[in-house]
Amino acid sequence: MKILHLDSNHPLLIQQLTELGFENHEDYTSSKETIEEKIANYDGVIIRSRFTLDKEFLEAAKNLKFIGRLGAGLENIDTDFAEKQGIKLFSAPEGNRNAVGEHALAMLLGLLNKLRKADQEVRNGIWKREENRGYELDGKTIGIIGYGNMGKAFAKKLRGFDCEVLSYDIQENVANEDAKQVSLDEFQQKVDIVSLHTPLTEKTKNMVNSTFINSFKKSFWFINTGRGKSVVTNDLVEALKSGKILGAGLDVLEYEKTSFENLFTSKKEMPEAFQYLIEAENVLLSPHIAGWTIESKEKLAQTIVDKIKVKFVNT
Repeated sequence: MKILHLDSNHPLLIQQLTELGFENHEDYTSSKETIEEKIANYDGVIIRSRFTLDKEFLEAAKNLKFIGRLGAGLENIDTDFAEKQGIKLFSAPEGNRNAVGEHALAMLLGLLNKLRKADQEVRNGIWKREENRGYELDGKTIGIIGYGNMGKAFAKKLRGFDCEVLSYDIQENVANEDAKQVSLDEFQQKVDIVSLHTPLTEKTKNMVNSTFINSFKKSFWFINTGRGKSVVTNDLVEALKSGKILGAGLDVLEYEKTSFENLFTSKKEMPEAFQYLIEAENVLLSPHIAGWTIESKEKLAQTIVDKIKVKFVNT
C-alpha cells in the first residue's frame, strides 16, 4: 500500500509505517490541484490541516482506503462522502488531549492571577500589588462544554483543586468521576468559568454569541481551546467590555485560515474586535498551540501508526 504524506510530522510516522511494509511518499509543497492529479495512485493519505479534502478531491482519490488526520478534528474532511466511498478515517485526539488540558489550565490560572498584566508592568518598572490581586480557583464552579477527549483531559487536571466541575454535552451519559454532567440550564445557572472543548460542526459554529453569553446567571471567565469559529468574536468583545465575561483565554480564533497556520496577510484585514483582544489586559492569546507540544507531536504520530496497524496489518 502506498501512502502520501501531505504535512511534515514526527519522523517515527514514516519510519514505523515503512517497517510495517507501507510505501511512503512525501509532498509538502504541491498545490491541491497537483495533488488531485496523482492521488488516485495512493491507498492512504496523512494530513494535518494543509487543505480541505472535499468531495472533488475524494472523487479523484479512486483507490483511497484511509485518511490519517494528525489531530482531533475532522472538519477539513468531507466525512460523509468519505464514508460513502468506504474510506476509513483516523484521527488522533488521544495524542494531544493531555497537552490541551494543561494549556487550558495554564490559561485559566494566568487569567485568574492577572499574570499578563502583572508581567508587563514589572517589565516596565511598575510595581502594583493591590491592583493585581487575583482570584483563587478554590471554591469556583468550572463548566466544561464538550466532554470528549479534550474536555475530560481538562477535568482531570482540575482534580487537585477544590472546585466543582460540571460538564455539558449533547451526548448523554459521557460523565465520569471528574465532572458531573448537567443540563444546559443548570450549567448556565451555576458556573463561574466556561471552558470550550467542542469540535467545529454546524451546531457549534457561532455557538458562543450574545444570546448564549447573556443566558449565564453570573459573569464568568472564558477559555477556548476548541475551535475559533465556535465563537462570534464581536459578541465576545462586547461581553468583555460590559463585564459579563471577566476575562478570556483564546488559543483559537474565528479569523484563522482553514489550515490553522495563519491569520492575516496585512494589517488592513485586521478586524476591530481582534484589535481589542490584542490590547485587552484581561485577555490571553496563543496561536492554536494548546495541543502543540514536543510530547504531543510524537504521541499524535504514534496514535495514527497504531490505528493504521490495527486496521490494515493485524487483520
